[in-house]
Amino acid sequence: MSVDQTHFHEALRDPAAPIPAGLVDPQGSPAGRRFNVYRNNVTTSLMDALSDGFPVIFKLLGQDNFKNLAREYQAAHPPSSPLMMMFGAEFPDFLRSHSRLAKLPYLGDVAEMEYAMRRSYHAADSIPIDPAVLGTLAESSLLASAFKFAPSFQVCTSAWPILGIWRFNSVADAPKPTPKAEYVMITRTDFDPVPEEISHGDAVLLRSLAQGKTLEKALDSAHSVEENHDFGRILQRLLAGCALTKIELKG
Repeated sequence: MSVDQTHFHEALRDPAAPIPAGLVDPQGSPAGRRFNVYRNNVTTSLMDALSDGFPVIFKLLGQDNFKNLAREYQAAHPPSSPLMMMFGAEFPDFLRSHSRLAKLPYLGDVAEMEYAMRRSYHAADSIPIDPAVLGTLAESSLLASAFKFAPSFQVCTSAWPILGIWRFNSVADAPKPTPKAEYVMITRTDFDPVPEEISHGDAVLLRSLAQGKTLEKALDSAHSVEENHDFGRILQRLLAGCALTKIELKG
């Protein structure tokens, strides 16, 4: 008797599910105990991967609370890739939508930043542009250009102090976070990603550029939320963080 693969995978993710019919051990006996051991090992491995991937969320919730949520999450969102270092893509939204976490509305955004840090760490290497290239462009050409970013480059925005919360829970002697909205840019010059706070206008500009808009259009968007936005300041930080890989004229 063959084992239905859909039922097998469902039972593997749910400890309360019955053992799939037709599953036997090498001796031909029902594989009840062996399957339960295997199921427990799989569940434990996924929960460990989640706690390793979201250490600040683990610290904020505590071991028992995180363990319960991780069990729910892995049952609802099994890995879609064999690359376990990227497990947890849906975890930020899972936290945001969980009824028991309504009093901790910042958790999803903090988790999103943690996952962005992980994406940055595992992103492919790239070659940054030579800053001297900028000096060869007329202002009109620069404004009509589109920017390409390194795969490791990330931007996170939140109504909560996500960078302050992350630092307070992961960096020794970091100050307590100040209640405020925060906008975070993540760059990677060597091996480890570096998060740093940017302005609201910077975040709008960078996301506009990442969508393929020209610098002129992106600056218009930035000025709509930050009248005195300073492009030169954020450009220097992008160059220092090896975040730009190409500037190309549009049209």
